[in-house]
Amino acid sequence: MKLIGMLDSPYVRRVAVALQMLGLRFEHQSLSVFSTYEQFRQVNPAVKAPTLLADDGTVLMDSTLILQYAECIAMPAARRTPTMPAELLRSQHQLGLALAACDKSVQIVYEYNVRPAEKLHQPWLTRVTAQMHAALAVLEAELEQNPLDASSAAMPPAGVMIAVTWHFIQRMLPDVVDAAGYPALAEYSRQAEALPEFQAAPHGDGTYAA
Repeated sequence: MKLIGMLDSPYVRRVAVALQMLGLRFEHQSLSVFSTYEQFRQVNPAVKAPTLLADDGTVLMDSTLILQYAECIAMPAARRTPTMPAELLRSQHQLGLALAACDKSVQIVYEYNVRPAEKLHQPWLTRVTAQMHAALAVLEAELEQNPLDASSAAMPPAGVMIAVTWHFIQRMLPDVVDAAGYPALAEYSRQAEALPEFQAAPHGDGTYAA
């Protein structure tokens, strides 16, 4: 199967890291939804990253849906999503917070980098920034109380998303989110970025090194 999209997207990077942890082999094609729009459109007319091209040619999009499928085809011992209700509830709660923080951070980046400066809407930007900080604050408190596993063997799905989101924010919005205010998140990200799965798919315009 083939993963399509650039690793400067936290959603593409989430999938690249998670597929490795699930023990699934994949090819990565680094296409941009901006600079290589037409080439991307030939694979997925919706031009949405990440896109996964399954072995039978089926196109999947949205990182969460891609990883739901990936867990189904992974070996049972490699699967990461909890099956017991209480554990699943906590995992999905944390994953939702990480996705919310990520969504808001991407909106802020787009606002600064895509929208013309004269069209910036500061009240909306202020609101989105507050939502991002609110999600990060809850995650910070939860990591302080109940640290997540940061190993290749047992990092949960929420852990991957948390680590990828924090790294993206620090790369793209360091003036908006001070790392000193979120020490638990910063430390978790530091441990995650040292793992081979993260190092093989670094943030940027490169290609996953199989």
